Amino acid sequence: MSNARPRVALTFDAEHPDRPGASAGTVDRILATLRAAEARGTFFLQGRWSQAEPSSARRIAEDGHLIGNHSHYHSRMTLLSDRGIRTDVEEADAAVFDATGVPTRPWFRCPFGDGHDDPRVLDLLRDLGYRNVHWHVVLEDWEPWRAADDIARDAIDGVARHGDGAVVLLHTWPDRTADALTMIV
Repeated sequence: MSNARPRVALTFDAEHPDRPGASAGTVDRILATLRAAEARGTFFLQGRWSQAEPSSARRIAEDGHLIGNHSHYHSRMTLLSDRGIRTDVEEADAAVFDATGVPTRPWFRCPFGDGHDDPRVLDLLRDLGYRNVHWHVVLEDWEPWRAADDIARDAIDGVARHGDGAVVLLHTWPDRTADALTMIV
C-alpha cells in the first residue's frame, strides 16, 4: 500500500453571491489561502459573474488556476433547448475569455449538477468541445447553517472516503468557504 497522499481537485463555482453569508473579498481570501499553500484550484466561472467581477476573474487566471465554464446564466441545463444550451455555454465562454484571456474549453460544470448525467446535455457539451466535470464530495457550503469547521471536516472525511482523484465542490462566495479552506489545505 502506498503512503502517497491522494490527489484532490478543489473546485470552486464562481457565481453571483445573492445569498446570506456572502461578502466582498471572499474570492481574494480564497486565492490568498491557495497561494500560501502553493495549491492550485479549478474555478468554474459563470459568464455573468466574470462580467461583473472581471478583476477577480483575471486574478484567478493570473494566479495559474485552471478555469472552466459554469454557464452564462446558471440555468438548469435540462430545462434549456439545444439552442439554449449552445447559446448559454458560448456566451459564458466569451465573457470569461474577455475577462481572463483564457478559454474555458474543455472544462464545463453543469449548474446545480443538472444535466451531468443527461445524454442530450453531455452530447451537446461534447459537440461544443466540453467535458462536464461533476464532483464526488459535496459540502453544501452554500447553506447558511454550515459552519466552517463542519465544511472542513466533511471535506477531509469525504476525500478520505473517496480516495485518490476526489473532486470537491466549493463556491467562491460563502465566507465560511474561505474560513474552511485554511483548514482543508
